[in-house]
Amino acid sequence: MKAVLQRVLSASVEAEEEDGGWTLSGAIGPGALLLLGVEREDTEAQALLLARKAAQLRVFPDEAGRMNRSLLDTGGGALVVSNFTLCADCSHGRRPEFLSAARPEQAQPLYERFAAALREQGVPSVCTGRFGAQMRVHMTGDGPVTLLLDTADW
Repeated sequence: MKAVLQRVLSASVEAEEEDGGWTLSGAIGPGALLLLGVEREDTEAQALLLARKAAQLRVFPDEAGRMNRSLLDTGGGALVVSNFTLCADCSHGRRPEFLSAARPEQAQPLYERFAAALREQGVPSVCTGRFGAQMRVHMTGDGPVTLLLDTADW
C-alpha cells in the first residue's frame, strides 16, 4: 500500500456527478492530505500499519519550528483520496502500466478500512473522496512537506 502524505493548511475534494456537475465530497483545515494507492498484494494489516504511521508521523512543527508533532498531537484532520495511479509502473516506454493496482472490489474495502483506522487512531476529522469517481483535489500546502509512504519498504 502506498500513500503520498502532504502537510496542508487546508484541503478539499470534489467528485463528479453523473450529470457532469461536481459535489464537495470532503474538506479539512490544517492536517494531512493522503493520496492512497492500493496494490493487489495489500491486506488489512497493511492498511492498519499505514494508518498508524500516518497518524503518528511527526511532520508538524513544534514551538521551536522543528517537525516534532503528529496529526494526533496537533488535532489535525486527514483527507483520504483513493489514487490507483500511485501503483503505476513507469519503467517501460512512455505509458504507465497499472498491473500491480488492486481491482476495485479489493481496493475499496481496504481504502475504507484505512480511513476507519485513522479514526480509530484518534485523528479527530477524517474525510474521504468518492472511491472510483473522477475527482478534483484542492489543497494549500504547508511547508511544503510531501512524503512517500510505502508499506513494502517496512
